[in-house]
Amino acid sequence: MAGDDELHFGALGDSCAHLCVDMQRMFAEHTDWCTPWMPRVLPKVQAIVEAHPHQTLFTRFIPARAPGQGEGTWKRYYERWPSMTVEQLGADRVELVPELARFVPPAEIIDKHVYSPWVETELHERLRGRGIDTLVVTGGETDVCVLGTVLGAVDRGYRVVIVTDGLCSSSDEAHDAMLTLYHGRYGQQVETVKTQTLLRHWA
Repeated sequence: MAGDDELHFGALGDSCAHLCVDMQRMFAEHTDWCTPWMPRVLPKVQAIVEAHPHQTLFTRFIPARAPGQGEGTWKRYYERWPSMTVEQLGADRVELVPELARFVPPAEIIDKHVYSPWVETELHERLRGRGIDTLVVTGGETDVCVLGTVLGAVDRGYRVVIVTDGLCSSSDEAHDAMLTLYHGRYGQQVETVKTQTLLRHWA
């Protein structure tokens, strides 16, 4: 098995896009869903976006507008987290962190209401229309929305490159477990590298 910082299926090129997951103010700031070390990974993510702004797509998780909204268990979810509804958060906190928002455009935004960006969006069609077959994944959280993003990409046949120092979670234990899972169990479909290695091999 290839090492944890190696692109063992070759260098990246024009058929690659950067999918940055939910780097939003509501996760970076002092809210009930704060991801404490998002600021630590932000410079890594920013470096990738700066190198490839036209090939970057940002996902944004859009919460329910008010407690009690949502289908099935999502209704219960927002009854548990009323402070994280748009009504109580404020719409401005749904925005990307300022350091990344300034790249839109040319970078694009994909809004979603669930963990996976593949379920209710045209993400797959947009990527295929641009000839994309490889995705570089950064953002948060490693064990929630990044997980949904990665598994959906694998199911659709994309080559997936996870940037290990460009991911964050509110749970160190779950983050570490997911990196082990990505690297070990999905070795034929997922590669795990650090930012410096990625940039060196993405023309």
